[in-house]
Amino acid sequence: MILNHRPVKTIMTKSKLPDSDYAINPYVGCPHQCVYCYACFMKRFTGHTEPWGEFLDIKEFPPIKNPTKYDGKKLFFGSVTDCYNAYEAEYKKTQAILKQFIGTNANITITTKSNLIVRDLEILKQLKNLTVAFSINTMDEDFQKHMDNAPSINERIEAMKTLHNNGINTVTFISPIFPGITCVQEIVKATRTHCNTYWLENLNLRGSYKQVIMNYVKRNYPHLMPLYETIYNHKDKTFWIELSKELADYAKAEDINMINYFYHELIRKK
Repeated sequence: MILNHRPVKTIMTKSKLPDSDYAINPYVGCPHQCVYCYACFMKRFTGHTEPWGEFLDIKEFPPIKNPTKYDGKKLFFGSVTDCYNAYEAEYKKTQAILKQFIGTNANITITTKSNLIVRDLEILKQLKNLTVAFSINTMDEDFQKHMDNAPSINERIEAMKTLHNNGINTVTFISPIFPGITCVQEIVKATRTHCNTYWLENLNLRGSYKQVIMNYVKRNYPHLMPLYETIYNHKDKTFWIELSKELADYAKAEDINMINYFYHELIRKK
């Protein structure tokens, strides 16, 4: 891993994501090396020529001026990196930011694939409006290992359980949903006793990683190639429309809170 220190004027970035006012990313790059990671587009802004996942810039930033000015604002930690990647254990950038929001009324959401977040449990318990979303898109540990270098699914679920048992609002972020591979119902069954809400996001394929995923499916799930061709080469949304209805019916029958972010790219803020 190539490590660099990158000075920045502020850690707060205005966000165009739906339901978010500011994005907070203490690092550029991410050692999880998720095969489907859309954040690789960040390379064009940083001058990196190394493959995505093989470098990490540790941001050096001044303290946040008057954190209470973000009261009522929605802050999203981890839009283009995992704030709790393995190097956070040493550099503690995420921890330093969170400490500054203790006592404020900011609405904080953290997304992660890491159980390292449990390290900061006592800090998290002091944040008034906090949601922690654990990204899980399979219960198959072999598939997970093919897709990323993050902590195991079981480690993520155990971390979620710890936070939930300590009164923290927890989310299972089922993302991205791989057509024919991800079983939402199976994930719900494994997490529902320590999860408040489910978020759903479909697999978008674009840029350099589209062909990587298509080749992976061709090798490992050849029977699904006609479906992937239909969705990703012919732009047919039928699968997602039908899955949306199926999961809405399932959520109602099981009495679980499920939010569908399919096609969120179409509702980005201007």
